[in-house]
Parts: sequence; structure tokens; C-alpha cells
Amino acid sequence: MAATDAGIRQSSDAFQRSGLSTAELERLLDVARSAAEAGGAQLRQYFGKLEQVREKGRSGDLVTEADHAAEAAVLAVLAAETPAIGVLAEESGRQARPGDLEWCVDPLDGTTNYAHSYPFFGTSVGLCWRGQPLLGALAAPGLEQLYWAAPGLGAWCNGSRLQVSDCPSLDQALLVTGFAYDRRTRLDNNYAEFAWFTHRTQGVRRGGSVALDLAFVAAGKLDGLWERGLSPWDLAAGVVLVEEAGGVVSAYDGSPLALESGRILACGAGLQQPLIEGLSQCRPLAGASYGAPELDPPRLDP
Repeated sequence: MAATDAGIRQSSDAFQRSGLSTAELERLLDVARSAAEAGGAQLRQYFGKLEQVREKGRSGDLVTEADHAAEAAVLAVLAAETPAIGVLAEESGRQARPGDLEWCVDPLDGTTNYAHSYPFFGTSVGLCWRGQPLLGALAAPGLEQLYWAAPGLGAWCNGSRLQVSDCPSLDQALLVTGFAYDRRTRLDNNYAEFAWFTHRTQGVRRGGSVALDLAFVAAGKLDGLWERGLSPWDLAAGVVLVEEAGGVVSAYDGSPLALESGRILACGAGLQQPLIEGLSQCRPLAGASYGAPELDPPRLDP
């Protein structure tokens, strides 16, 4: 499938269809910033001082007291400022409200990094209209950065406007991706895609926080991103950052992004088609090739 029209942005479309005024949009963006900063303040307080780190079901899927403290701080701001708007939060789930707007909250994106005192993490607060990202903010206290974006208002970090790179080809690109928690239990785990693009680009990074990875794409520090196995709270704010910085966001095949799909491609417009074509050529690697023969289908004896 051909690349999407770079002029069509989910955030702008959501704003036009929502009926919100510019003043209302600006107020909601202020709320998102305040909520993200409140969560980030809790992460700063707990950083390097965790008393409990545990898995919450899947292997490697960690949660800490900082996740819960940051989420409580974010939800307190949202409840005080926008009590009529529903919330979908990673730790506490969905608090539905009538209406088309919903906050998507990731209190600690990059928990594994955080648990190891690695400073690449953040609190992500996005607002969606009927499932489409509308605006967002991301506090990254380990980097002393605050990102925010909304339609017509641009994408920003600490007062500096963001712009995606104009990288036109894979051989000039620095990409970023990640690996979902289910990677140990399925062959469709992004290993093949990682190898394919590593071989054809200047490098592929694995940041460990897709919200910050998207922010770095928006800032032009990274040229493109693809990833699978994600949740709406991972993506909502970052999608708006990339779009409002002049980038494009889509599904792997170039069709419109659906947050619930968990798969995203984000980059400058010139790199979208090479990424789509590359992803279309990747097939899962045999599990035995990386030490997981149990994932391969059983062999049939002749």
C-alpha cells in the first residue's frame, strides 16, 4: 500500500470533528501538561529509591510503587480539572464518562528502565476524541524535559519548537523500535524487523520508552520508529507530538493508525514508504535461531 497523505493528521482531524474551540483546546493542553508534570514529580521523588519491584502477570512486565504514585497524581489533576472526561489509565483501567473525549494515561512509560535507575522514562498524558489522539504532554524528569503538542499549536519541548527530520532514505536513517512483553511466547516478536532494518540503516536503537521514542522522532533526533504490542496509553501523546512536528503516523501498511491495534509507524514523510516496504518484506525468524526452539511448529517426520 502506498504511503498515507502527509497532510492528513489524526490530531487535526479529531480537533475539527470534536467541535472544541481553540480556547478549549488550549485549556485542555494546559491540563495535560499539569497532569504530566504532577506524575513526573512523583517519578523524580522515587527515582533510585524503590522498595518494591514486581511483575504484574507477564514475564518482564514490571510495576513499582512509583507507577502507582505517579498515576494517582495524574488522576488527581484530571479529576479536579476535567471531571466530566473519562480516563483510560495503565494501572487502574478505564473510568468511563459520557462523551467523546477520553484521557489516556501512562504514569511510567519505561518502568524497566526506571527500575534499573536508567533515566529514559516519563509520564505520558494524551487526550483522544473517539479514539483518535487529539493532544498530549509528556514529562521526562530524568532528562529534565517536558513535551507537549496540539493541533495548530505545534509540538514543543521546554519552549523549543519541534520538527521531524527530512531523512529521505534508509541508508541515512537512525531508527528506533522496541520489543513487547510477549516476545518470549510468539514468533511475531519484531526480531526479524529489527535485523532487517539494522542491516539497511545507520542503526536501530531500543530506548525502552515508546512515548519518549516518539518524542525523539518529533524532535528529529531519530528519523523513524516502528513497533508492535503497544497500548493506547503508550501512544496517544506521542502520536500528536510527531504529527504536529510535521511527521506522519500510520499502521505498518500505511493505512490510518488504530491505537487499539498496537502497531505503529512514525517518521518524516520521505521515509514512510521505505519503512512500509521494508516491513512488508519481513517474516518471523525461526525460534531456534535465537534460542527459542519451543516457539517453532513441530516438525513432521517423513
